[in-house]
Amino acid sequence: MALNTVSSVSQLLRLSDTFTSVGNRHLLVDFAPFRRKSSKRYNRRLTPFISPVTLRRSSSVKAVLQLDNHLNPAPPPSSSTSDLKPQVANLEDILSERGACGVGFIANLENKASYEIVKDALNALSCMEHRGGCGADNDSGDGSGVMTAIPWDLFDNWANKQGIASFDKLHTGVGMVFLPKDVELTNKAKNVIVNIFKQEGLEVLGWRPVPVNTSVVGYYAKEAMPNIQQVFVKIAKEENIEDIERELYICRKLIEKEVSSESWGNELYFCSLSNRTIVYKGMLRSEVLGLFYSDLQNDIYKSSFAIYHRRYSTNTSPRWPLAQPMRLLGHNGEINTIQGNLNWMQSREPSLKSPVWRGRENEIRPFGNPKGSDSANLDSAAELLIRSGRSPEESMMILVPEAYKNHPTLTIKYPEAIDFYDYYKGQMEAWDGPALLLFSDGKTVGACLDRNGLRPARYWRTSDNMVYVASEVGVVPVDESKVILKGRLGPGMMITVDLLGGQVYENMEVKKRVALSNPYGNWIKENLRSLKSENFLSSSVMENDAVLRHQQAFGYSSEDVQMVIESMASQGKEPTFCMGDDIPLAALSQKPHMLFDYFKQRFAQVTNPAIDPLREGLVMSLEVNIGKRRNILEIGPENASQVILSSPVLNEGELESLLKDSQLKPQVLHTFFDITKGIDGSLEKALNKLCDAADEAVRNGSQLLILSDRSEALEPTHPAIPILLAVGTVHQHLIQNGLRMSASIIADTSQCFSTHQFACLIGYGASAVCPYLALETCRQWRLSNKTVNLMKNGKMPTVSIEQAQKNYSKAVKAGLLKILSKMGISLLSSYCGAQIFEIYGLGKEVVDVAFTGSVSKIGGLTFDELARETLSFWVKAFSEDTAKRLENFGFIVFRPGEMSKLLHKAVRQKSQNAFSVYQQYLANRPVNVLRDLLEFKSDRAPIPVGKVEPALSIVKRFCTGGMSLGAISRETHEAIAIAMNRIGGKSNSGEGGEDPIRWKPLTDVVDGYSPTLPHLKGLQNGDTATSAIKQVASGRFGVTPTFLANADQLEIKIAQGAKPGEGGQLPGKKVSMYIARLRNSKPGVPLISPPPHHDIYSIEDLAQLIFDLHQVNPKAKVSVKLVAEAGIGTVASGVAKGNADIIQISGHDGGTGASPISSIKHAGGPWELGLTESHQTLVANGLRERVILRVDGGFRSGVDVMMAAIMGADEYGFGSVAMIATGCVMARICHTNNCPVGVASQREELRARFPGVPGDLVNLFLYVAEEVRGTLAQLGYEKLDDIIGRTELLRPRDISLVKTQHLDLSYILSNVGLPKWSSTEIRNQEPHTNGPVLDDVLLADPEIVDAIENEKAVSKTIKIYNVDRSACGRIAGVIAKKYGDTGFAGQLNITFTGSAGQSFGCFLTPGMNIRLVGEANDYVGKGIAGGEIVVTPVDKTGFQPEDAAIVGNTCLYGATGGQVFVRGKAGERFAVRNSLAEAVVEGTGDHCCEYMTGGCVVILGKVGRNVAAGMTGGLAYILDEDDTLIPKINREIVKIQRVTAPVGQIQLKKLIEAHVEKTGSNKGEAILKDWDKYLSLFWQLVPPSEEDTPEANAKYDITATEQVSFQSA
Repeated sequence: MALNTVSSVSQLLRLSDTFTSVGNRHLLVDFAPFRRKSSKRYNRRLTPFISPVTLRRSSSVKAVLQLDNHLNPAPPPSSSTSDLKPQVANLEDILSERGACGVGFIANLENKASYEIVKDALNALSCMEHRGGCGADNDSGDGSGVMTAIPWDLFDNWANKQGIASFDKLHTGVGMVFLPKDVELTNKAKNVIVNIFKQEGLEVLGWRPVPVNTSVVGYYAKEAMPNIQQVFVKIAKEENIEDIERELYICRKLIEKEVSSESWGNELYFCSLSNRTIVYKGMLRSEVLGLFYSDLQNDIYKSSFAIYHRRYSTNTSPRWPLAQPMRLLGHNGEINTIQGNLNWMQSREPSLKSPVWRGRENEIRPFGNPKGSDSANLDSAAELLIRSGRSPEESMMILVPEAYKNHPTLTIKYPEAIDFYDYYKGQMEAWDGPALLLFSDGKTVGACLDRNGLRPARYWRTSDNMVYVASEVGVVPVDESKVILKGRLGPGMMITVDLLGGQVYENMEVKKRVALSNPYGNWIKENLRSLKSENFLSSSVMENDAVLRHQQAFGYSSEDVQMVIESMASQGKEPTFCMGDDIPLAALSQKPHMLFDYFKQRFAQVTNPAIDPLREGLVMSLEVNIGKRRNILEIGPENASQVILSSPVLNEGELESLLKDSQLKPQVLHTFFDITKGIDGSLEKALNKLCDAADEAVRNGSQLLILSDRSEALEPTHPAIPILLAVGTVHQHLIQNGLRMSASIIADTSQCFSTHQFACLIGYGASAVCPYLALETCRQWRLSNKTVNLMKNGKMPTVSIEQAQKNYSKAVKAGLLKILSKMGISLLSSYCGAQIFEIYGLGKEVVDVAFTGSVSKIGGLTFDELARETLSFWVKAFSEDTAKRLENFGFIVFRPGEMSKLLHKAVRQKSQNAFSVYQQYLANRPVNVLRDLLEFKSDRAPIPVGKVEPALSIVKRFCTGGMSLGAISRETHEAIAIAMNRIGGKSNSGEGGEDPIRWKPLTDVVDGYSPTLPHLKGLQNGDTATSAIKQVASGRFGVTPTFLANADQLEIKIAQGAKPGEGGQLPGKKVSMYIARLRNSKPGVPLISPPPHHDIYSIEDLAQLIFDLHQVNPKAKVSVKLVAEAGIGTVASGVAKGNADIIQISGHDGGTGASPISSIKHAGGPWELGLTESHQTLVANGLRERVILRVDGGFRSGVDVMMAAIMGADEYGFGSVAMIATGCVMARICHTNNCPVGVASQREELRARFPGVPGDLVNLFLYVAEEVRGTLAQLGYEKLDDIIGRTELLRPRDISLVKTQHLDLSYILSNVGLPKWSSTEIRNQEPHTNGPVLDDVLLADPEIVDAIENEKAVSKTIKIYNVDRSACGRIAGVIAKKYGDTGFAGQLNITFTGSAGQSFGCFLTPGMNIRLVGEANDYVGKGIAGGEIVVTPVDKTGFQPEDAAIVGNTCLYGATGGQVFVRGKAGERFAVRNSLAEAVVEGTGDHCCEYMTGGCVVILGKVGRNVAAGMTGGLAYILDEDDTLIPKINREIVKIQRVTAPVGQIQLKKLIEAHVEKTGSNKGEAILKDWDKYLSLFWQLVPPSEEDTPEANAKYDITATEQVSFQSA
């Protein structure tokens, strides 16, 4: 078959409609390869393969990608690990390996082995190709593999040919081994293996080179490809299978240890070594796995089960061992707590003992490898538990527990499961993060989902006793009439297949068996003690001036006390602020900072999701256990002997009762250092002493160390050690000495008052904190005359002293949940010691001692410099001339007032002189950011400015920030857009939609005014107010098909510089009628966007959203906005492989309209580091040509543009400075709606003061461009293209900083080479395509074309497969572009049959009626704006449709209209952020109707937990037949009532009638038959904004009902 005759998957599948693989003719799915111009690509997405030759690719791509192989420099020889000195996990290693994937298993319940199972697994892998990633050569997959039972027939056949006797199955182990490529090294490796087997008494029976076909391997993968062989060994001395597996495990560990000191040690890897299972895997695209390993095509390869796995790694340097499945697990997801997990695993090594090892525990260490991926480490932890005698199910429940607290079902029906989880909670910190885990030890095959359910997992069972689990439905051909069970795994759920017993166990059956195996409940009752909460003190303990002295000594400023502590004490929540963080980094600042300020919180982006502490707090917990953690391999009551704290925030009374706990034997260690003999060396000496004291206390049986800086009186010569330094140092010291499991650490300190400080202490090892000075500050504030008077006069709510402290504590706890959730971590116990921070400005000597393994890219302060900084606070408490009140350091409210005045003068008067004064002001300000430490240099002579590219070409590279209409006023938003359109730059809509009136050029301007936009001045005819970049953020506000179809670029906002890892917030008073109309929400109701997790929570889901957007608007480039942090290069590679056109890197100093102070201040990194890492990683991975790099964050001038260009950026974003140019005066009150110049307010009277005109901003950008030209001319270059990525044009400035001379900028100045194309070529390429798609087939149909052109009706039927993603999205885009969201009067009636791919029916417009007979995956009806989707199973099924999961997770996300009818159940997060659509469905998972702002949802069956969280509009009707609904509802906003309003009853009945008519639902029919009985079983969920509507209010004037029009009518 010619390569380019097939235009679509569906056409091809129609040619081979039976979906079978004939002999070797597997189906090949090619993930839309990237080509520079679409004309050069093949229209080949699916071709049955005839010979491997067809796998060679078009050479057009090779030209770009002939890279030097400098990707994988040989690692340095690893030091010998035989001394077992614990190695702490290093964040750098962890960051370089991130991945996500598509997975599944197939099992035969009768344990019948067949080749069919292997073939089906390979077929399923091919259908998951889009869930994987490809390297720059488009051929090196990120990895795929299968695990099966050992195919003994195949091996016996081989043995007989070799003259070896057939294998004794019970006593033979088979190893699948990756050996070094080099023949000599292979022989060395084999010798080691043979010798160790011999020394263990095992006999090597033979080596089998595994037959492979290397012609199908990609260029990079081939470079790294190992020599693959199988080794057969005989274990004569053991009879019991478990002992045999254990013996093989010991041998493997000994071999690993033996070769670890060899230079080739990391080239030897056992994929598997077992008597039961074997793993075939490699850096291959999933479709070629079966071609590469010829064994997999041999029909005597038989197995009764198969686990398959397709990896999408964000890292692109191929490493064969990282492909999956691992030895026991196939893992789709990300472990967010991996650094902590590794450190704790290592800490427990000395205590791990079990009789099954017969005293050989030392030989099998270590149990973790920081250089392996998170999956590999989870696998080795599970392997240790399983080989020590635990079942796979139990091991998974210990490592990845579900969210069992306050779980309505568990509490009532399965209390024993809660006891099990409680027992293990204090012994094993959860490996937390989104994960679908498949596991098998050869006897059991199973799957489980993480506590938050953020990975899709569907399962089905057939009448011929097959069980399937997969990331997507439709990956394996199944006769629907044989399916007797269809379900999905919800959060924390598990399913297992007992191969030997032939049973399937669903969730609670599995867990109940495990939980009842020991009397966990009794053990907990007898041994686990809870700390009783004590009352807060009711009077102050210190004199006022003593409090002041303490505050000065410990580094408090007046802002800290007034804006943070007092605000938390009065309001019980963390204070909100606005703008960005434009103060200097702590290390560059001339002012002293507390040590905490050198740390930035890490946050989740792309590779894993942030979670939602506000709406999904039910999966989160701040509980923490303290006391000794004993040997987890032995089960017994004494392991439960610990104390449980409900949160890590202790008051004085609670600390006191811990000090009295005799079982804990607490020991207080004071943390001061002595400077009587001078400062130098004093801090280090004190830390050594502290460690010795801690060591001694723990060896003497203390289980609780309290590090305290309390003292009777402060002494001038004994300053306190920074508490974070003390905690980190003791924590690391105890780990290194194998004592960390024996004791917990608590900080009793003055130095902790903000949420960030609590998070730092906990992240570096403290289990709890008693912030005694912060509590005293709350008490003093409450007692002060000022507060008493304010409360008296009603200016402030009255709170008691105790209440003030309670409020403060509550605010800290909420803030901690927010910080955990940013990184996607749900449990404080997993956050403790996980070191989820990066450091800016501390030197190696400090980091290595106290914060081992954390990233500190730029070096910085030494111990002595740190001691001096600490002392500069301390002396304030003793100096005579210290003020009688706290100093204001200006860290929060930083107002560079001068700057805005100078800029206004320059742009309003169009004065070059005034702009020069502004430039001078910037040049003279103190060092603020990293780029201020650099200057330009050149080896060329200057050239005349006239020779440099014109300013008009430079300004085309400029963009403005994503500021939402809502955060800023309509005037500002439109003025900025008009200015950018005038100069050919790009403005950004921000989150919140756009008024269609802005999309047409103005033609009615007279004297600068236009009736179309009457509120603006300074207009010209031909101006357009449209934003070239339209943003798609997590709230999907205003995202309609027409909005998308009218964009030049579409930006997916993953993170925002001012608050990465969080959603946006728009205060209620800013939601005017106009804003509410654009956002489809209710005026006056605050709008909160979820964190980025609903459909961008993993790399493959982000790739899917990119696909959706390319589908709906193929002409728009898609950009992904990230925030700088260590590891962003890896993330950027993944995004580039996900087919994005543009990657935007934001610095931590980006602005915001409203955000918690701690987020503005303490998350994200400088863009200089983020840009450098992204650019260089992309270049090294051959991906830089695929994407435009854009950067923003604190840009003020042409110098910033030049710096960014030299570091690798193509385009440059301006935020705050653009607002200043249009009139902002930096008042920093955006979040209050009171902006004095109407820039950031929705109040009419303030907006009338808006001073800006588009011309001001045009002037600014032309001045900046001229400045760029001047600098280019000075350096001797003619255009920006010539300097982009040329870091040799920068050098460090000779400048002396106040705090340290030890900053190291070599990372920013390093260089890995330049892209193959110039920046202009990269910017001018066409948008990437999705390749041929099913919609092309439909849009090529003349009848459909005619119906769209002439608004006619047409009906069509077509087959669909799971590889057909975003079906109908492109058609919707065509209609929306032509007719808008509501203008199309025709009708497209399209019926699909089969299993639809993700995002089925996305962005539909009115007039599209789509029917699917079959089933669908995630995101059905994403962003639907009209029309109708009906999903129903095939006619003859072996299961009850209403009990089966038929659509996936997150359906109807961000819907703005239309109707959806689903006969069957939906997954998690149904109708999230629905604002107008109506839907009927027969059951849903957790978090249904979350963030809903309008529309109507009817559910005729069971729902999961947390229904209607954050639902501020719309109605839901839920059938509750067994009285279990009420505890599952989140009552924070909605009220629950029976359906009593006649109009509501009519609405409900009409929707159910429509559902029955369209889907033939039995359930719906039964309800209508017995209407009165069922009506009384429905609950109506009503948010406050709907309480007075006729549907919800029975007292509504009935006479008015005649006028009510139903949306459903």
